[in-house]
Amino acid sequence: MPWELIIWLISAVLCLALMSQWWWQPRLPDWIGRAQKGPWLWYLGGYPLTVLRMVATWRKLCQTADLCVVRRPRYTMIGKDSMVRGMALRPLPPRLGLPLVTPNGLVVRVHLHPGQTPREFIANADAFAHAWRVHMVKVVSPKRGQVLIIATASDPLTDSAVGALADWRTVLPPARLLAAIVGRTGEGSAWIMDFRKVPHWLIAGATQSGKSTLLSSLLTELGGQPVGLVAIDCKGGMELSLFARRLSALATSRDEAVVLLSALVTEVERRMYQCRKAGVRSVWELHDDVRPVPVVVIVDEIAELYLSGGSLTGRKEAVECSTLLLRLAQLGAALGVHLVVAAQRFGSDLGPGATALRAQLGGRVCHRVNDEQTAEMTLGDLSPDAVAVAQAIGDDEQGVAVTTVGGHWMRTRSALVTPAAAREYAARDAHLTPHIIGVSSALETGGDGE
Repeated sequence: MPWELIIWLISAVLCLALMSQWWWQPRLPDWIGRAQKGPWLWYLGGYPLTVLRMVATWRKLCQTADLCVVRRPRYTMIGKDSMVRGMALRPLPPRLGLPLVTPNGLVVRVHLHPGQTPREFIANADAFAHAWRVHMVKVVSPKRGQVLIIATASDPLTDSAVGALADWRTVLPPARLLAAIVGRTGEGSAWIMDFRKVPHWLIAGATQSGKSTLLSSLLTELGGQPVGLVAIDCKGGMELSLFARRLSALATSRDEAVVLLSALVTEVERRMYQCRKAGVRSVWELHDDVRPVPVVVIVDEIAELYLSGGSLTGRKEAVECSTLLLRLAQLGAALGVHLVVAAQRFGSDLGPGATALRAQLGGRVCHRVNDEQTAEMTLGDLSPDAVAVAQAIGDDEQGVAVTTVGGHWMRTRSALVTPAAAREYAARDAHLTPHIIGVSSALETGGDGE
């Protein structure tokens, strides 16, 4: 198609839009409202306009962000003995692939020039978002020599978007055993915490950041499954006691936590003997009739377990808690015992036991935090690029977090579970609470229960 015809068509469309402005401009707010309930307006209007902006600004954007390369040499000979240094007038940007539409954005593949690295493009993600007028841009590198630019048109983590998952247990299909649908991701899909894939999790977040909301969502979803739930809440049980009717055991102080953790380690050793006797390497290889029930241990505010307070008894209990938690994290994955550790702050000041425990917690979730060290300790060793994203979470983004598994990060937001709803779910699922030998009765017998 000749360029003259393309320009004529574009001009005709623009003239028609201007002439009919009196008709479509009053209806625009209603269209935008409907677009929030469905992607049809994005497919018909937003996506083509974004692609046009992307193509029109790509060369200039790459030049401004220093993402171009120069084919010609920097030095040019003039005459016999003179050499002039300068930059080529037409630097070459990386080749932009075909933008593929998604329900709430688009994905485009960029082929890098030799010598370029993905880090240069990751650092300019905000520049891409501003130039293309989209909500957010994420850059990942699935293959050497290429990067994927994932653009999100509008924020899928708003109250209305996540609110659609408020009763997710009736809206979405049931998850598999030990897979909990706890909210929504920044890509618009359901956020699933799968303990079969990632056995242990670390959740960090300051007060009023949404950490307790995530724990409530997790307990609510797991409560409807044949899973044992054990909780340690050293703040007197203020948070997790809402689910008391669904919990197999609840420790509300550090001395109770020592007793409960000791009983859990004993249970892990019993399962280890059972697997060894059956000649298998994990409880998942056992027959359904003899397989022990999976157990998820929720620890809220781990600092209360690690800080000694200066007394001899306090130091002894802190060391015991650190050792027992580390043993559970090292041995529990194959034996059906999983850890979820939550903290307002998580740093080296908690002692070497905290760093050793962190190495065993493959799943990481970081809400808004008050210090850089907590964000670094939570995300830095798995995905350094996610640290800056987590620190940018604002005070008004309650429930928003950055989660990373295996080096790939994404923004997420947990679904809200009110205290009344938490009690209702706990009462509804109370009949599913299993009796775990030696664990359920540990606090009543002081750790000597059988």
